[in-house]
Amino acid sequence: MIAALDHVQLAAPAGSEDALRAYYTGVLGMTEIPKPPVLAARGGCWFQAGPVQLHLGIERDFRPARKAHPGLRVTAIETFAARLTAHGAEVHWDGGLPGHRRFYSEDPVGNRLEFLEPLNG
Repeated sequence: MIAALDHVQLAAPAGSEDALRAYYTGVLGMTEIPKPPVLAARGGCWFQAGPVQLHLGIERDFRPARKAHPGLRVTAIETFAARLTAHGAEVHWDGGLPGHRRFYSEDPVGNRLEFLEPLNG
């Protein structure tokens, strides 16, 4: 039986770790967590905010995820969107999910990210 979602992994090109760190920690406010040494040798980086973990792994023939994406629940979504915009990220609002405010954006390597907040809670 599935008990919880442990993490979501996204791909990234080699050499993008500094840009990923700047975005996921500096813009999104996540904390970088250490990778086990055997995995750290492969490159990439891992991030966490509360129980949410995103792992960015290096992929040789990297292509950003355009449709597949993690959905990240946020609070104060308007403020969060303004924060991304202030850091140069594009924000695309989408009113198609009943009971939620949500927008899409991209990380520095082009991976699609969804940010959403329930209207009542």
